[in-house]
Amino acid sequence: MRIAVLTGGATAERAVAFASAAQVVAALRSRGHAVTVVDTVTGPLAAAAAAAALSPAVAAPPDAAALDARERHFLSETLATLPEIRDAAVVFLCLHGGRGEGGVVQTLLETIGVPYTGSGPLASALAMDKDLAKRVVRAAGVPVPAWLMAPAAPADVEHHLGWPAIVKPSKQGSSVGLTLVAGPPELDRAVALARRHDDEVMLEQYVPGREFTVGILADVALPVGEIIPRQGLFDYEAKYTPGASAEIFPASLPPALAGRLQDAALAAHRALKLGGYSRIDFRLDAAGAIFFLEANTLPGVTGTSLLPQAARAAGIGFPDLCERICRLARNVHAGDGE
Repeated sequence: MRIAVLTGGATAERAVAFASAAQVVAALRSRGHAVTVVDTVTGPLAAAAAAAALSPAVAAPPDAAALDARERHFLSETLATLPEIRDAAVVFLCLHGGRGEGGVVQTLLETIGVPYTGSGPLASALAMDKDLAKRVVRAAGVPVPAWLMAPAAPADVEHHLGWPAIVKPSKQGSSVGLTLVAGPPELDRAVALARRHDDEVMLEQYVPGREFTVGILADVALPVGEIIPRQGLFDYEAKYTPGASAEIFPASLPPALAGRLQDAALAAHRALKLGGYSRIDFRLDAAGAIFFLEANTLPGVTGTSLLPQAARAAGIGFPDLCERICRLARNVHAGDGE
């Protein structure tokens, strides 16, 4: 099968995208597929350039603003004309955040009729916007932490959310720009940091407790995983630094509680109209209450990523996972659903 891996992107998660692509390209080629690599900023990558770009290690976030105009030009003028894209049996999206995960790339691929992995344009845009996603998931009966959108006065944060509180970009992944704010003196600085990555900033109730994640593949919930950072929050560094967090698959949970988390993940996945695969993140407080944090429509598939670990716990090896994701995309394009 001819597969184009579309990666890079003009976001703070560009390095994560390349790290994901490195794993996916190797896995698909190991199964005999003809794989080409296209960066949404620089275009098709020749073999040497691809080898240099596709590092399995995740670097620090880049200056996304410097790449933005180049990506905008590539998507508007070049993407639809590339034979690597137009002639592909499927486009595997290794993109995180921005236009690549927020529905823009999906819309372009829909327009030229090329199958692609993950969710459609509307679902992608909805899940990327944490404010709207929480409204939809809450309406589906899944509890969410209380939240406000900036600007918000410290008194309002104290009244509605309490301290400490989470401050984060509304449309950003990998915990980029996220801060746990202890009190009013830190609020403005945290909002300014988040605003470097997105014009909209969310202030969210901090839920003390344990953190869990549930992968969804073809509308089936994979085994629940627990994330235990060695210190502090499960932030960008903890996610992509080997050994910075313990990730346990399957999580050590009573079956009934694991089932509740899986049911909540499926409810969120379906409410947001996600397709193919996703990963849904939760907090569990001391009283046993579950709180939805966010939905990932193109979850990372790096060497430390959570979805491949969940699949492995279900007996699905990484090359098989990649092939299943491609088949799901082909089926949806053919009108067979998931």
